[in-house]
Amino acid sequence: MSGIGGTLVGERAGSSQAGASMRALMLVADRKIELRDIPAPPAPAAGEVQIRIKAIGLNHIDVWGWRGMAFAKRTLPLIVGVEAAGEIASVGPGLTSYRAGDRVVAYGALTCGVCKACHAGRDNLCENVASIMGFHVDGFARDLVNMPARLVVPVPSNVSFRDAACAPVAFGTVQHMLFDNAKLEPGETILVQAGGSGIGTTAIKMAKAIGCTVITTVGDDEKAAKAKALGADHVINYRTARFESLVRKLTGKKGVDVAFEHVGPDTFNGSLLCLKRGGRLVTCGSTSGQSITMNLFQLYLQQYRIFGSFGCSLRNIGESLAKMASGLLPVIDTEVPLEEFERGLARLESRQVFGKIIVMF
Repeated sequence: MSGIGGTLVGERAGSSQAGASMRALMLVADRKIELRDIPAPPAPAAGEVQIRIKAIGLNHIDVWGWRGMAFAKRTLPLIVGVEAAGEIASVGPGLTSYRAGDRVVAYGALTCGVCKACHAGRDNLCENVASIMGFHVDGFARDLVNMPARLVVPVPSNVSFRDAACAPVAFGTVQHMLFDNAKLEPGETILVQAGGSGIGTTAIKMAKAIGCTVITTVGDDEKAAKAKALGADHVINYRTARFESLVRKLTGKKGVDVAFEHVGPDTFNGSLLCLKRGGRLVTCGSTSGQSITMNLFQLYLQQYRIFGSFGCSLRNIGESLAKMASGLLPVIDTEVPLEEFERGLARLESRQVFGKIIVMF
């Protein structure tokens, strides 16, 4: 999988497709992505499928990689894209679980498949995970990619490629956060930070779908109106009001059952203050920084439960696609063509986004 990013046009020896080439978006330097013509992959090996990519979803991890904030070694140029949907172009010898034309999404964490965590279906806790595609090694922003069949999830027939491209990261991450970790239950009250983001909009919709009361924060009045239209019961503009005070007021000083965090230092301690006694905070990100100072007395006196949550399992992706098939669809902010990938990243970085940005092939 890795290494194709360093192969330029003309270096086609080793491709089994007789000189065939394909498009790929390649990070060549910090904040510089180029659309290049590179060799198509060889035919899939035993246990592999070849996927023709149709759509990719953009996430903050794409922005971090674009900025040069990778937290592991990588070699440039690198094919970008951590989340994608497509259709099977061909299958490896002897593989019967998929056939050409099947619609699928792929799991971008290259797990070992044999450790205790993998066997238990906790793929995102793999003890020997190799890399994250699109961040450490070549990703999905290319016409064709070969993947182990065990890392592929079928897409229901009534779910579009555009929506399915949100399942591996945006939907799967929220599914794991809310239901595997925070154990969100019908009728509870939840605070969703940054409700206009891709995962924030998803959290609002998933929580409302089971009858929760949703309080969310946004950065401007336009986003507030959109969050309200999604079903949020209470929307707070964090730029004009202290969300901690308003949440306590809205809950009769009781606090929320669950705080959905992914912002980091700017909101983390405030989210803790919003919890009821025994409340749960679940976090999957730290876009405003990496470190906080925590009041341990408050932590144990109030008996808070804090969950770190990274990515999702293959099961979570399947659950997410099932929810889409039932009508719970992602919020799409913008679609951009492959050639305008960087425009999508710039919009995501600007924080003006409401929902997901999708790159269509």
